[in-house]
Amino acid sequence: MKYELSQTFYFEAAHTLRRNVDVEPSLRIHGHTYIAQITLAGQPEAGSGMVVDLGHLRRAIETLRRELDHRFLDEVAGLGPATLENLCGYIWRAMELLYAAKLDCVEVRREASGDACRLRR
Repeated sequence: MKYELSQTFYFEAAHTLRRNVDVEPSLRIHGHTYIAQITLAGQPEAGSGMVVDLGHLRRAIETLRRELDHRFLDEVAGLGPATLENLCGYIWRAMELLYAAKLDCVEVRREASGDACRLRR
């Protein structure tokens, strides 16, 4: 058995996207509300009874959120084209630095359009 601990956050951001369908609207600057969820998995530590301290996780997420919130994603270094897949990878790499052994899943959603992407270990 393993425990899964998740924390959800959101960010508002704009981008453009080169694609083969809906070409013109995608090339124009447009924005979305993104909802991201980070899931850590493992066993609670004996002394604390926690997989991780949510206070530490929330601080790490807030640092990451500031990199993405109210930004033009085309200009975020290391992201690449602002796809859901690349956003998952970007968030994964940031969280992996702190929670390598426990990072289990990153999900990014755009609920207004019903889109979602999950990156799992």
